[in-house]
Amino acid sequence: MVLCAAVVALTPSSVGGQTLLIPMDGRQSNHLRAYGLVYQSIAAGERAEWLLNYRGGSFLLPGVEHVKRSAALLGVTVETLTGRALASLRARIEESNMESVPLEKAPDVAVYTPPNSSPWDDAVTLALEYAGIPYERIWDPEVLTDGLERYDWLHLHHEDFTGQYSKFYLSYAGSEWLRDEVERNEAVASEFGFGNVPELKKAVAGAIRSYVEGGGLLFAMCTATETLDLALAGANTDLAASFADGTPPDPAADSHMLWERAMAFTDARLVLDGSVSAFSDIDGHQVNTPWRQSLGSFELFDFSAKIDPVPAMLTQSHERVLPDFYGLTTSFTAERLKPGVVVLGSDETIGVVKYLHGQVGEGSFTFLGGHDPEDPQHLVGDQPTDLDLNRNSAGYRLILNNVLYPAARKKALKT
Repeated sequence: MVLCAAVVALTPSSVGGQTLLIPMDGRQSNHLRAYGLVYQSIAAGERAEWLLNYRGGSFLLPGVEHVKRSAALLGVTVETLTGRALASLRARIEESNMESVPLEKAPDVAVYTPPNSSPWDDAVTLALEYAGIPYERIWDPEVLTDGLERYDWLHLHHEDFTGQYSKFYLSYAGSEWLRDEVERNEAVASEFGFGNVPELKKAVAGAIRSYVEGGGLLFAMCTATETLDLALAGANTDLAASFADGTPPDPAADSHMLWERAMAFTDARLVLDGSVSAFSDIDGHQVNTPWRQSLGSFELFDFSAKIDPVPAMLTQSHERVLPDFYGLTTSFTAERLKPGVVVLGSDETIGVVKYLHGQVGEGSFTFLGGHDPEDPQHLVGDQPTDLDLNRNSAGYRLILNNVLYPAARKKALKT
């Protein structure tokens, strides 16, 4: 699987020789809905291009009336290019560190989330709904029965795949929403013949890894990034025993974990202290511990659009330095990354990685630490972020870059 890395001689169908440029630099009035405009145009059968490293990662769409009307309704800024202006732009792309990538298929999107709404929001779901990009909600029963093959893109957020309920029992014991979560998970574990919830989550994590190996594209934020790999490496084995008989986990549990099954991380040390709300030393910020790191900012790396089109695509933005934001897993310790994982963004001040990408089999994964790019201190029970007040959010753009990424994926081509 590769992306076509040559400038594409593609001219979207147009009226009067005109093409619409969707600028994604500071002139764009609504960056987030611009992604929805592009998605809807692709879904309608229009050809589109993503101009990597040009004006914040701008797009080209055909200058047809229904696209113009949609842009106006969404409040998305567009600029009209004549044939001569378009030819000049293509020549500039050919001679510079830019690239034109065709977007040919509107991806089928799935969001892994429990059937009952949680008391906190999911940044990706907010972004999809605000941009007008359709998605399906799935959870453990769908993953274990229907499979994931019909989806091009899968998102995970704050699910704890170790089966410890994110250690929320330390602060929210007795809360109705936590009791409901425990009962719901235990019922699914029983229905599918698992002895306990950690065993259920391990099986779900394995199914998700198989999805990626087979060509699926995975995006994860917050707790899901860290706990998915812990589950794949076998942390659930010891946790399952401790949940079953009430004994503390084996202090040496992390010494016999199978890190070759994990996707992004290796050789992590588990936090087995039941009084500390952390999973392992993968998270560089340790938000709910006495050794919590303060928030700063993180910087997106610059990539060659012609040589590294995928990392370039995932980091397109009108801002290169972004304010950081907490999550149960906020960042990633650089020493815990597997060889070959590509760092997309980091906070060099404290030496942690915020944003990363890698491949497993025929597919890929992208992990972004933190919970909500526009809510740095997000707490259980907080109101959802109003994206109409954050329509130019560079942090939310990272999410939507990932949503459009599958539209650019092509079958392997000989060059």
